[in-house]
Parts: sequence; C-alpha cells; structure tokens
Amino acid sequence: MQQGSHVVERAASLLRAVSAFEPTGASTTELGKRSGLARPTVHRLLTSLAAEGLIDRDTRTGRWSLGPELYLLGAAAGNRYDVTDQARDVLDQLSRTTGESAFLSARRGDETVCILSQEGSFPLRSHVLHEGKRFPLGVASAGLAILSHLPAREVDDYFARTDLRPAWGDAHREASIRERIDSTRITGYAVNPALVVEGSWGIGAAVFDRGGRPAWALSLTGVETRFRVARHAELGTLLLEHAHLLSGRLKSRAML
Repeated sequence: MQQGSHVVERAASLLRAVSAFEPTGASTTELGKRSGLARPTVHRLLTSLAAEGLIDRDTRTGRWSLGPELYLLGAAAGNRYDVTDQARDVLDQLSRTTGESAFLSARRGDETVCILSQEGSFPLRSHVLHEGKRFPLGVASAGLAILSHLPAREVDDYFARTDLRPAWGDAHREASIRERIDSTRITGYAVNPALVVEGSWGIGAAVFDRGGRPAWALSLTGVETRFRVARHAELGTLLLEHAHLLSGRLKSRAML
C-alpha cells in the first residue's frame, strides 16, 4: 500500500512538472530536474502516463506535454471546481480600473497556480505571472495572501516542511516571509516588492471558500513605477473589495 502511494505521489509530481512547461512541452531531462526524480524513473512514469492518455509526446521533438485525457477529466471536474466564470468580470473590472494586469490564482497544496488572467491597458507589463504558472505559498503576492490567512498552526507546519531560500534567495528566509505575513495581516493585502523578478511588483488579496478558508487569491502585477508606496493602499483596497465580492459569489454558488 505504501509503495503504491509512493508511485501515485511521483506520478502527480511529474504531471505538475509537465504542466509548468506548457505549452511548449519539456524533455525527459528537464522534467527530471523539475520533479527531482531520476531520469530512468521519469521516463518509465512518462511512458505509463502516455499509455493512459494523460501525457502526450511530440514524435518530432521528443518533448512531453499534457495529454488529451487530462482535458476530459478536467472538463468533468470543471462543474465543481471551476470558478473562472464567476471571476471573469471581476478581473475585467480590476484591470480596467487600474490599468494593470489582473489574475486569479488557486491554492493547490503548498502552491498557487494561476487559473485566469486579464491584461491591463498600461503598455508596460510584468510577465512574471500567466495562466498555469505555479509558485510556492509565500513567494508571489497571491501565495503570500493565502499563507497569511491560514491558521497560525498551519503556517508553522508549512515552514517546518518548506525551505524557500535555496530556490528563491535570502529574501525568502522564513523570518523575512513572516514579516511580510505580519504586514499582510495588518493591511489585509499582500505586497510582493519585486522579489521574484527585478522591477516586477505584485499585490494580492485572498478569496475565501464557504468554510472561510483562503482557497484563491486575486492579484495585480506591473512595473515598479506603477506600484509606488503611495499607490499601495488604493490598489490593495480595490483588491480587497473585489475579493470580498468574489468570495460572496462562490459561497452563494456552493450553497445552491
């Protein structure tokens, strides 16, 4: 039973790794590095997943992509988990009002994944975030907003199993992230001051499920000159208002 669970964990990790390279696909070596699995293990799992239609391989380039069976499974699950229809006009309002690019990210375990985006009208844009992009909790503004609204015990547990500094630098030491969590809890919104990519800022606000847990986040991203401190309160307040609106919608839908 334990060995079977281990195989499932590896396959799930590999599927997430493949998704990170969409739409161009990835080589076996790239997926091994991304998932932390040995190349022979990666190739064996990819071949098995491809046989089930969960993974597809380009016969010309040899690169692996998500397969058609995942689309069918996703379509079946969409009625329960897809919130994009409820959020689309919210993102549109945010982007039109601010001129910045707006995003909806969903929590998936210890990560957030961007599931919807709307470009702003301002000609200079940040390209850090896009649909399908994943970040660990506490890195980008969406993940920081979600992490900040989790119970203290869950935050402690997260840091007990996670060390972001090797991959994301000294700015993502636990002590530094906890300082940003404290600030987020005071204002209600999270600020990422160009910690992922130089010159690219983000502000995020958590969206809650019917149980009051932070399950999604709205965020705005843009160039540093558009995210001066004097504008943080304006953007943060707009995000909180729209996050509250979306939380209410999702709660109402869940009760139907």
